[in-house]
Amino acid sequence: MAPVFWCWRHPRARGAAGRCIGRTELPVDPRQARRLAHRIRAAVRRVGLPRVVWVSPRERSRAVGRWLARWGFDCRVDARLQELDFGRWDGLAWAAVPWAEVQAWEADLRHHAPGGGESLAQLQARVRAFVAERAAAGDAAVLLVGHGGWITALAHPLAGAGPVDAARWPAPPRHGELVRWPAPAAVHPR
Repeated sequence: MAPVFWCWRHPRARGAAGRCIGRTELPVDPRQARRLAHRIRAAVRRVGLPRVVWVSPRERSRAVGRWLARWGFDCRVDARLQELDFGRWDGLAWAAVPWAEVQAWEADLRHHAPGGGESLAQLQARVRAFVAERAAAGDAAVLLVGHGGWITALAHPLAGAGPVDAARWPAPPRHGELVRWPAPAAVHPR
């Protein structure tokens, strides 16, 4: 049985506005990191979740993990939790990325590696490997602070082998937002 993943997107990184950010290292406001860590700690107490949190090696994720570690959490860094690798696009202003390259990515969202980095299929392979490892370890719940693309790839797995319509690929969660996967069953009033 797969664990329930409690995924929080990292706080907004300083200097990210209007830029293609995957592996680019950017800082976060320490107050925002602490605020998100407080929200995670409150959820752990309220629901009785394990005090183990997985984070990406990127600073925007690790900053939250450091706060949680100060409060007694076991903070584990895993490179598989990193954002999509945008290759030579990474760190560029979106306006500087050649439009023809963006169109090529949109035409084959599953297999095209934007900027020569990593395809969505490769990202999803990392996601599946992490999920399988946590399931094999017998984890009932997994807490993580990660990136929008990674969390979206977890919550919206690609079905089949055909093309993926870029226009229908969901937007990433907001910074600091919690996404649970599998999503809790809808509550229906009686």
